[in-house]
Amino acid sequence: MDRDSFYQVIFGRRDVRGQFTGAELDSGVLGRVLAAAHGAPSVGMSQPWDFVLVESEGTRRAFYEHVYEERTTFESMLDDDARERFQRIKIEGILEASLGIVVTYDPQRGSPHVLGRHAIDDAGLYSVCLAIENLWLAATAESIGVGWVSFYREDFLADLVGLPANIRPIAWLCLGPVTHFEQIPDLERLNWQARRPLRPHVHMGRFGEHVDIERLVDLPGEVAEKTK
Repeated sequence: MDRDSFYQVIFGRRDVRGQFTGAELDSGVLGRVLAAAHGAPSVGMSQPWDFVLVESEGTRRAFYEHVYEERTTFESMLDDDARERFQRIKIEGILEASLGIVVTYDPQRGSPHVLGRHAIDDAGLYSVCLAIENLWLAATAESIGVGWVSFYREDFLADLVGLPANIRPIAWLCLGPVTHFEQIPDLERLNWQARRPLRPHVHMGRFGEHVDIERLVDLPGEVAEKTK
């Protein structure tokens, strides 16, 4: 892949909700995507992740119902304006996707001495997030959609897929072929949250000392527009 194509994958990645077709996911594609996730960097080479593949309609239905209970809880916290905007947003593709993947974190993997984690214990958790990002980008390159569902209670999901007591569920990912990728992310397109420009978030030496970002950014034209 050339440089420009790589950046197109990064900026073309979407959190997919309503575009899953439900078509069968090619096993070769799934294998490559999982291999990409497993190839992520991890603190102390601990690779503290596992991937639970969920095809069962019963399991997915139970998770779907739990997610919608949590959606109702969140909606009850909103004021009238936010509630009206939130009601237009689809938060998951659990039943429509071809597959669910529960990504987990084992904090004991590599113990008792995980190189690089003695001062920042959460580095293990960050490693799992890197695996998820690798999976997501690989799926995007394969024209496969991914949607990260976060409206759930960890203990419910852990029990649902039979996780041991020390294993945390970090994400339920919906995965599968899609009709298309939206040009604009859903939360931006549906006016939930505006995209922030890059400039205010780059500091030089000390927080608050901003840098002329234009002299640093050298990206393909349509991609560069998304950083402004």
